[in-house]
Amino acid sequence: MTTPTIQFSDDQAEAWDAVAEALEEAGVDILEGSLSPEGGGKRVLSVIGKAGSGKTLLLAELYKALEAAGVDLVSGDFEGKRRKERRTLAILAPTNKAASVLRSRGVPATTIHRILYTPVYDPEYERIAEWLTGQGERPKPDLLSEMGLTEEALDRAKAFYDLHKSIPAALASAGLRGSDFINGWKRREDALDIGFVDEASMLDERQFDDLREIFPTLILFGDPAQLAPVNQSGEMVFERLPDERKHILHRIHRQAEDNPILDLAHMLGDESLTFEQFEREIQKAAAKDERVVWAERVESDLMARSPVLVWRNATRIRLIHAFRAAHSAPADMLLPGEPLVCDGIELPVKHRKKRIDLEARGLIKGAQVIYLGPGKKPGFSRLHVIGAEDPRLSAASIVKIEMPEEEEPFIPFAARMGAAFLHGAAVTIHKAQGSQWEDVQVFAPDIYAAYRAGRVEAGIPLWKRLAYVAITRAQHRLLWCVRARLARPSAPLSIEDLPKGGGRLELQAETQDG
Repeated sequence: MTTPTIQFSDDQAEAWDAVAEALEEAGVDILEGSLSPEGGGKRVLSVIGKAGSGKTLLLAELYKALEAAGVDLVSGDFEGKRRKERRTLAILAPTNKAASVLRSRGVPATTIHRILYTPVYDPEYERIAEWLTGQGERPKPDLLSEMGLTEEALDRAKAFYDLHKSIPAALASAGLRGSDFINGWKRREDALDIGFVDEASMLDERQFDDLREIFPTLILFGDPAQLAPVNQSGEMVFERLPDERKHILHRIHRQAEDNPILDLAHMLGDESLTFEQFEREIQKAAAKDERVVWAERVESDLMARSPVLVWRNATRIRLIHAFRAAHSAPADMLLPGEPLVCDGIELPVKHRKKRIDLEARGLIKGAQVIYLGPGKKPGFSRLHVIGAEDPRLSAASIVKIEMPEEEEPFIPFAARMGAAFLHGAAVTIHKAQGSQWEDVQVFAPDIYAAYRAGRVEAGIPLWKRLAYVAITRAQHRLLWCVRARLARPSAPLSIEDLPKGGGRLELQAETQDG
């Protein structure tokens, strides 16, 4: 087998050939660009490597090859009628933020949860969605007139879809809201063909089992140096695959060269490296490159959009309390612009549809959210879900503000049931996995505490895993914060930096019993 025209390293070429062989067994020949009947059987492969080893590049090139071969992309926001000859691909990530990182690099990813639930479209608008995806004819002018759409609006939707591959966003560009064309959500009934999963180190056993049930061919892309899911004995799902199903990328590629943050990350692979030596290397890097900062204090301005990364919950709570005090936030309310983290959906079983609505919109546990202001009913909040394709919504909320040295959180306001939130100015490094920010602050005293504790996870000192995950969350600049000090904010909290618009898929929750 041969590789595509892009110049791959030997390890990337080997992984490409292995994936191409598995896809050919599944009836998709990406070398010839052709489809044939599915070969039967189940196959799971992994492509693993540390940050900068070229996993995302390989994933992106495989996606292009599958698209060129005629495989249909399933994004989670619309799925046309099942065709016997149709072959499908879904590109997945465990979190909204991880999916948005892929989308920013031209890879149309969606969340694992979103692929489990599919929207039910109004039949008239389903005809538009089928035409946008190349599965139907262009709607006639009389049908468009009945729906209040013009030919120009339809052309605008088509141009948007061709660029972004999102049905709801394309229809929104034509002036529609989600409540116009989506009637509800249903659990996926039919299996798909091929699944690519990025950030596979975050998968737990239940998610892995769900994915194997849906996808006969499953390709996992992961980083073995990250932190394994909690309660999984420090082991990641791809580590249990046979060696012939694991394809390791070793080389640091050109796009990763001259990157001091990745240099520091890979330095942690040295077994003899101590914490003190590592900090000296950070100081050296900071003296030579502005992308690494030896910070004597935490910057409160950055905390509003990129949380401080910590190991211990007690540290997280103290930093959140200091952030709110610096902004003079009242104890009994939130200020617009405060960051939150979804802590789950607290709804009884009888409200399953409402739960699906919230989760399908991206409000899953661990989602990063910005508070925009109160909703129309008591206990409701207007929210911006970071990384979601349609980020603005209003939902019944239970907001918990944890206080230092107090067991029970303070709850400034709450609906009787709905989405639960913790404050998001600081998060644990475990919860930061799968996310990236332009600027990342790491609270170094917590990494030192893990070093002193002497804990080891899967044969690697825990402090090294923590440091590796934390610093590789930074896309451009790493701030290594060495003191428990907080700089005063330079301006009040605001929501002006967030994209305008959104809110097209308005939840019906505000008109129902909360």
